[in-house]
Amino acid sequence: MFINEQIRAKEVMVIGPNGEQLGVKPLRDALTLAEYSGFDLVLINPNAKPQVCKIMDYNKYRYEMKKKQKENMKKQREKNLETKEYQLSVTIDVHDFDTRVRHAKAYLEKGHKIKSSIRFKGRELAHPELGRDVLLRFAEALKEVSDMESAPKLDGRNMIMMLSPKKDK
Repeated sequence: MFINEQIRAKEVMVIGPNGEQLGVKPLRDALTLAEYSGFDLVLINPNAKPQVCKIMDYNKYRYEMKKKQKENMKKQREKNLETKEYQLSVTIDVHDFDTRVRHAKAYLEKGHKIKSSIRFKGRELAHPELGRDVLLRFAEALKEVSDMESAPKLDGRNMIMMLSPKKDK
């Protein structure tokens, strides 16, 4: 963005600090007006005939643009929520199970999705229903804060289930 002496045009359409149009003026007159009002002359639209310039406080404008950009990034981050994965096992102990439920509950309350999985080892693959029971028990423990997005399904040696935060109605 070009400001003050960086602008290379003979005539420019000048917009005042309050948004009023001051008309087409020679560049020297526009720079004098901007200097007289204590602001900068900023090139807004270089493609127009004549080019459009606005009298404004350029540093304040840059600050507000950065602030707006940060706000947009923050909103974008909120939209792109994480998927947290919790690995369980067929022979998981009660305390380990409760700890994973507690941590998953905190993540679901923040709005993140949960992917819970079980990897079958050795002969455990002969009894996939045991893994399904563990995953369903996990979903049951989290049912007040989550909805089951996908039921437990076997994929090779893994059984996977997705939970998403409950939608408030």
